[in-house]
Amino acid sequence: MFEVIPALDIRAGRCVRLYQGDYSQETVFGDDPLAVARGWQEAGATRLHVVDLDGARSGQSVHRPLLERLVAEVAIPVQVGGGLRQSADLAALLAAGAARVVLGTAALKDPALVEACLSAWGAERLVVALDARAGRVATEGWLEQSEVSALELALHLGRLGVQRILYTDISRDGTLGGPNVEAVRQMVEASGLAVIASGGVSQPEHVAALKRSGAESVVVGRALYSGALTFQAAREAAATARAH
Repeated sequence: MFEVIPALDIRAGRCVRLYQGDYSQETVFGDDPLAVARGWQEAGATRLHVVDLDGARSGQSVHRPLLERLVAEVAIPVQVGGGLRQSADLAALLAAGAARVVLGTAALKDPALVEACLSAWGAERLVVALDARAGRVATEGWLEQSEVSALELALHLGRLGVQRILYTDISRDGTLGGPNVEAVRQMVEASGLAVIASGGVSQPEHVAALKRSGAESVVVGRALYSGALTFQAAREAAATARAH
């Protein structure tokens, strides 16, 4: 089943969205992330994507207690990321009830952690976030730019045993300007991995196009919070579009 996954980004304890990952361009959509999470569950979401933005920027989990409460309080699966670069943080969140943990910067800078995570918890519990700017992987909460291509890293991760990636085109993220469907299609076909697409979705057709591209699911943030796209319309588009 192609999932439409609401994004819940946490900064300073509030639910926010950034524009193209820019911390100076922030919109607050809720003061209580737990209430927001429960709201998506009641709306029919089958999974949530939660990111500790302060953690992503600082390089260490900042809101772990809040995240642990969140994954324990909602009944639907939650995947959690943002500053997860220590085995202890990964273990604590999984023990608290997180369905999946999301590694970003660590996947490029600490491949041993990826291998340890796969060994300890298995590929189903791990998502690696590949955040690309002009096709190259960005790290440290998107503040640093590497010279490694997203596809090159995806192929390497596949050889390690990773099965699922979250692919984001940073130039589209938070813009509502449409996803980079062709880049997602290329990633799906060339990597052979399950791909969760993210960035730029604002219309039902964007959801349908990503399903046709071969993506496994889509993470949607600003469009849902701003009302540009309703969750029901997104789900209907996912249900009716023909798969890849």
